[in-house]
Amino acid sequence: MAAEQVLVEKTRRKLSLTLIVGGSLVAVVVLAALVSFFWTPYNPVQAFPADRLQGSSAAHLMGTDRYGRDVFSGVLYGARITLLVGLVAVGIALVIGTPLGILAGMRGGITEEVTMRGADILLAFPALLVAIMFGAVFGASTLTAMLAIGIGSIPGFARVARSGTLQVMSTEYIMAAKASSQSGWRIARRHVMPNIVGMVVVQCSVSFAIAVLAEAALSFLGLGTPPPVPSWGRMLQESQQFLGTFPMLAVWPGAAIAVAVLGFTLLGDGLRDRFDPKLNGER
Repeated sequence: MAAEQVLVEKTRRKLSLTLIVGGSLVAVVVLAALVSFFWTPYNPVQAFPADRLQGSSAAHLMGTDRYGRDVFSGVLYGARITLLVGLVAVGIALVIGTPLGILAGMRGGITEEVTMRGADILLAFPALLVAIMFGAVFGASTLTAMLAIGIGSIPGFARVARSGTLQVMSTEYIMAAKASSQSGWRIARRHVMPNIVGMVVVQCSVSFAIAVLAEAALSFLGLGTPPPVPSWGRMLQESQQFLGTFPMLAVWPGAAIAVAVLGFTLLGDGLRDRFDPKLNGER
């Protein structure tokens, strides 16, 4: 028991470090997005041809691109686009996927079968494919990226919510609630939702990391935010032809994407273990 307790304490310290690092990286991205609403060194969409392809300097901290636009201003503004797409996409998946998962877990039978097989079918249409279809119909835009990533993330939330609901529904206090003739809605609101909120929060963080990467990929392929609005994925795409001569043009947006994805991934891992009852002394 003593050795087990020591192991748990070491794991807790490790988890705390994971949460701190992940939360710090996410805070940097959020801070960059907030700052972009009030200040950027230059207008991120304004071109200065005379200053094109300059290296880092006091005037341009991260240099300039092929149009003379300030890269640092673009990275700051790109954080805003990335967080906006992530928030809306995760929000869509959360609002649709979580209730479907709870319904499937509580009702079981044909309802569960239809819901989960629908989620399986949706998994066959990744965000990129959905974005291509939406882009063909509505044109490439930030809204297209939001909808595509959000729809592609619904099955993950449905599966997590269903798994948590099944665990809750097997407990004795749920049997007691049913015996007292409580309605399904009341059981879901008072017992199921509070007990799966931790799992859903973790899924939000992990899905946010996936959304950041997906948004960058869609913008890189021209299916996301259209020019001249800066986005990290399109900044990467535009820097391709200069990799041999001006590699830093790709390094800065690439580093921004890496920081955001790593931050949300570590945050999700830390939260997942933080909500693990075995690491909280629960039995």
